[in-house]
Amino acid sequence: MTAGVALGSVLLFCLLFGIPIAISIGIAVVVSLILSGFPISFLTQSAFTALDSFPLMAIPFFILAGALMENGGLSHRLINFANSLMKSFTGGLALVTMISCLFFAALSGSSPATVAAIGTIMFPAMVKKGYDPEFSAAVSASGGGLGILIPPSIPLIIYGIIANVSISDMFLAGIGPGFVSVIFLAGAVILIAKKRNYTGTKEKINWKEVRSSSWEAKWALLAPFIILGGVYGGVFTPTESAVIAVIYAFIIGIFIYKELNINQIKKAFITSSITTGAILIILSTAAAFARLINIYHIPTTISKYILSLSDNALITLLLIGVLTLLIGTFMETLSILIILTPLFLPVVTQLGVDPIHFGIILVLAAEIGLLTPPVGLNLFVASGISKISIERISMAMIPFILAMILALIVIIIFPQISVFLPNLID
Repeated sequence: MTAGVALGSVLLFCLLFGIPIAISIGIAVVVSLILSGFPISFLTQSAFTALDSFPLMAIPFFILAGALMENGGLSHRLINFANSLMKSFTGGLALVTMISCLFFAALSGSSPATVAAIGTIMFPAMVKKGYDPEFSAAVSASGGGLGILIPPSIPLIIYGIIANVSISDMFLAGIGPGFVSVIFLAGAVILIAKKRNYTGTKEKINWKEVRSSSWEAKWALLAPFIILGGVYGGVFTPTESAVIAVIYAFIIGIFIYKELNINQIKKAFITSSITTGAILIILSTAAAFARLINIYHIPTTISKYILSLSDNALITLLLIGVLTLLIGTFMETLSILIILTPLFLPVVTQLGVDPIHFGIILVLAAEIGLLTPPVGLNLFVASGISKISIERISMAMIPFILAMILALIVIIIFPQISVFLPNLID
């Protein structure tokens, strides 16, 4: 067995047996190093180099900021604002959930945090209003998926680091696809709501109520503009913006909304530390993995094979999209980005695909994996909130998964959705 074959086969073997992704990658790298005669120190050196990165510091701070915002009173104020706009429409509460997820995603950068923050409030509200419990849980889970596409997004940061592209550009590129995804998801909500007669209040929008709720939610609504506006205004870098987000969350939660106490702060630090540790362990072993696949010329081999099937960029992107969707059913988002980016980025750039556009495709396809069993993280969060089994939520997720796949196809076909804003700013 060659070292290159061992690298892939051992990784696949470990994943099939349910070994955590970081350990699976580490075992595959060690076996491959032994077979190739490389020193085991290659793994530690690669890990150190990968983690010695200034942009990487944004990840723990954005995770902490999301945890603080989740507990600091921002979520229910965003929901009140969205409700004042959408409650009169068919499927109004479900649309409120979707729009609230959009707003909160722009604060937290985390998909599970978005599901937890919005779903905890909106799931019981929808069920009380007569919405089907499985549908209500599915809406929360699918809306939370926007957390990895709407900037600031942790997966977009990870891709930017791996692909060596501007994180600021990736943030800009996520805005258009994020809104396209919202439109398709909202379309699915409206169709289902009409079929099941989930009517709204049928009242005209009360603009006095809208103004009142928007004023109450102003600090939550201002957060994305302060964080992202500072980045594109040249005031601070994307990494520094993560620190600004933490400070902002502290100030709003403690001194303005006064809903953030010492126990919640302690909980936020603990959960953020655990999440950050898991991500960094994956990144450290994946760095050695990425270096080895280049040493073994695996991307070149894959490139030749794909180009033998088709040298059409659109068909190639569709094939990679299908593969990512399949992998997303048993692998979480960061792992997909870490493994597939160095494999396929050289292939698509050779075909003239913008690396920023490819990153959005990869992140969006991985996002759909958050909604699919058996390892869809959003499903587990929604199940925990609703006390409904994964199997029942998964069946209710089918229309939303189809909507996201349609959104993915549209974004693949029309790259300007992704690259228009980055090109405009540059």
